[in-house]
Amino acid sequence: MITPDRPDRQYSTRLRTALVLTGTGTAGAYHAGVLRALHEAGVRIDLVAGRGIGALGAIFAAVDGGQRLWSSEGLWKHESVRGAYGWRTPLRVAGWALVAACALLAIPVALLAIGVLVAAVGALLWLLSLTGVSTAFTSAYARSIDALFAPTSLPTILPRLVVFCLLVAIGALAVSLGVAVFRAPLRRRVRPGGIWRLVGAPLSANAVLDQTSIELWNLIRGAAPIAAPPRAELGRKYVDLQGFRELMLLAHDMDARRDMVFALLGDSQRARFFTRPVLDGSRQAEAFDLAGVGREHLFDALAASLTIPVATDPHLIRFPAEGPWRGETHRLCDRPGSLERLLEEVSVAGAEQVIVLSAAPPPARPHELSSGRADLRGRAGEQLGAFEAAALRDAMERAAGRFAGLFLIRPAHNPLGPLDFGGVYDERSDRPYFLAELVDRGYEDAYRQFIDPVIAASGDRIERVQS
Repeated sequence: MITPDRPDRQYSTRLRTALVLTGTGTAGAYHAGVLRALHEAGVRIDLVAGRGIGALGAIFAAVDGGQRLWSSEGLWKHESVRGAYGWRTPLRVAGWALVAACALLAIPVALLAIGVLVAAVGALLWLLSLTGVSTAFTSAYARSIDALFAPTSLPTILPRLVVFCLLVAIGALAVSLGVAVFRAPLRRRVRPGGIWRLVGAPLSANAVLDQTSIELWNLIRGAAPIAAPPRAELGRKYVDLQGFRELMLLAHDMDARRDMVFALLGDSQRARFFTRPVLDGSRQAEAFDLAGVGREHLFDALAASLTIPVATDPHLIRFPAEGPWRGETHRLCDRPGSLERLLEEVSVAGAEQVIVLSAAPPPARPHELSSGRADLRGRAGEQLGAFEAAALRDAMERAAGRFAGLFLIRPAHNPLGPLDFGGVYDERSDRPYFLAELVDRGYEDAYRQFIDPVIAASGDRIERVQS
């Protein structure tokens, strides 16, 4: 049962503590603010787990690299984050080419509209007895129209420009299709899919993954001017870091139809975690040891967690030939409702108390309706946000009694949808709301909801689940 009252069981630094980060897209900014507050307060964390964009924060938090997320030049306050989950390059090129073609086709209509305005101004001048000025004004525009619509001008140039724009759009989509066909035999066979095969998923997570790789390499190399290695090698270097917190990432395998757990655990929990019995008796098929045979898959796990279903292409991961999947290539993505499974896995990893970070605000009450979003990214974000808020409530209720303490840090109000990286207009506050403000809000909420009332034992208790 979720209660904001004084709990019977208190937070204890002697218990094994897990920090769980859940959310999609912009939720990572809220995570960054909370991580900063927990770092400043010296909160002891043994295990960091994440799904969705929470996997990104978990990877940095596990090696005390959270400053790469929340600093003024960090990932969530840098100007480049506005391009996160942008439209794929072929679609962007094709879209702008079609816009240009439509603009060219609109030129004759625009000239006609201007002609009507010129005629109206000419009539007004004539009514004011400025007959000469009216005649000169309308005659000048008529001569301009005659020149523009001469056989060698607009009637010849416009069709050619429109055809050129259409060819650019078709060429961009053809290149996208060619790349997909070329890569398919190398990575994964794909059935013909008509328009979807030609167009592909609309958004790309590559910008977020690239920036994460840069920030993580800057953290690992320190001041040494060394070129960044391939991602597989970077993942191995990350695993080899000493003094890390334990790490757990969760993604969903679309082909196996099961969640995949990638974990980097200490010796005391490692054997029990990877050998625990499951219903179908195939724990090795869903749990991968990042310190062992799965050490090559750190960035695969991150890329899969950053993959939004339908909106982005699934991440392809090739499993080792000696593993249970016999060298198969599977499609992985995030599953917005997988928080309950993640809490189950951190329990198996020995967590006795858990701090959950979510950017989803509490369920709405009467008289809190707002205008719906008409843009594609906004509508998709609204659905993702609603699904995750419902999944958060279910997971917290079902985890009651599993842990000695289950704490939840979340914003009271968050107008940013999961894909609103450029900010949004907040109707309830009647002002713009940007990503940097969400970082600051996470910092404030961590102190107000957890550090002051729980760690310092003062103020109101946070929303929590107790047995």
